[in-house]
Amino acid sequence: MKIVIAGSGEVGTHLAKLLSNEEQDITVVDSDGEKLAMLDANYNLLTFRGSPTSFTTLKQAGVEGCDLFIAVTPFETRNIVACAIAKSLGAEKTVARIDNYEFKDPVNREFFSHIGADDMIYPEYLAAMETIQALRHNWVRHWFELHNGELILVGVKLRDNAPLVGMQLKDLGVMDHNFHVAAIKRDHETIIPGGFDKLQCNDIVYFMTRRDHVDSLVDLCGKKQRKIRDVLIMGGSRIAIRLCAMAGDEFNFKIMDIDRDRCLRLSERCPDAHIINADARDTDALLEAGISDMDAFIALTDSSETNILTCLSAKELGVVKTIAEVENLQFISEAEGLNIGTIINKKLLASSKIFQMLLDRDTSTSKCLALADAEVAEIVAREGSKITRGQVKDLRLSRDMTIAGLIRDGKGQLVSGNTVIAPGDRVVVFTLNGLLHKVEKLFK
Repeated sequence: MKIVIAGSGEVGTHLAKLLSNEEQDITVVDSDGEKLAMLDANYNLLTFRGSPTSFTTLKQAGVEGCDLFIAVTPFETRNIVACAIAKSLGAEKTVARIDNYEFKDPVNREFFSHIGADDMIYPEYLAAMETIQALRHNWVRHWFELHNGELILVGVKLRDNAPLVGMQLKDLGVMDHNFHVAAIKRDHETIIPGGFDKLQCNDIVYFMTRRDHVDSLVDLCGKKQRKIRDVLIMGGSRIAIRLCAMAGDEFNFKIMDIDRDRCLRLSERCPDAHIINADARDTDALLEAGISDMDAFIALTDSSETNILTCLSAKELGVVKTIAEVENLQFISEAEGLNIGTIINKKLLASSKIFQMLLDRDTSTSKCLALADAEVAEIVAREGSKITRGQVKDLRLSRDMTIAGLIRDGKGQLVSGNTVIAPGDRVVVFTLNGLLHKVEKLFK
């Protein structure tokens, strides 16, 4: 696919890196020459310097023949205008990054489609959705639903009381279970496991399962599903505002922010939340805000370091569930090793959303989830491909991949060694970063 990305900020740069690894035909347009030079020197893509809202620039960047145009500059109005221009020049599908939830309202969809913005990505909305999932499924670190929940991928940190700790994966084969261990995160390293790998305390284990079998994992992982009601949020960001609006009365929110003017605005935007003008980095302020009575603590400031450290403080003060926004990708692996619960990253969420759009548009595009150091792909098995030539256990697959599940006739099912993959199956594969194309050859 030919893809043009307008904007080389954090989201645009991260997306360009990921898509260039997918061997897509990528062009990045921006007026900042320094950012483009860095991308041009390090990744397999083209760059073009100029304004994303210039007809001349977009023509010269090849928008006329592109399959997908993605506008992710920091300014939503510029993004929508860029999409309108790209659509008028012949771009097949356009996507704009926005900061206004009203633009996503289905009532307004026809208007934006009419002017040339086919779809919209609101990273703060995606982050709020992820946060609500983390509060509802508070025993997991990660929760992903594939094909409208036909398959569920959960990442869980094992404690020493988990029955699975110390067990080799081959021993699971003799147990009656309804899950597949797809990957293990251990000491900053992601492992694609084999039968002789042993689950250890503090491993973050990725399980693939069906919705009706998720509950069986709770006890096996030594966890408890708790009802969360009272939530303290540090930072009155757009995510916090969107979270309060989307959650309704499901949770009781308190929001702490050090900026008095922002607190005044929050009182208008979040009328049902209790707004506190105080510094949540101060332990005394946290105690005064009632941190010891909270079911969950969410850190949503602009500083990843502050969010991580304050979550650690909240844990020490007795909060069971903590959630931190960590936008620095290099911090994610370190943060996952700490006892801070769920990590939210808008770049990874936006990238995953783009991958889903690509999947819907072109079945030869396979990647469906963006993780920090692993890849989750959904690949269609072709007629005559190696992956369909026998039972999975007899195919001598690489140790760098594992088949976690598949969708057949719209229904999700787990994959075992005895499974025979049929042509047309949409197979969910876990692999390490950079190895997806090696895996794809098995399906062609």
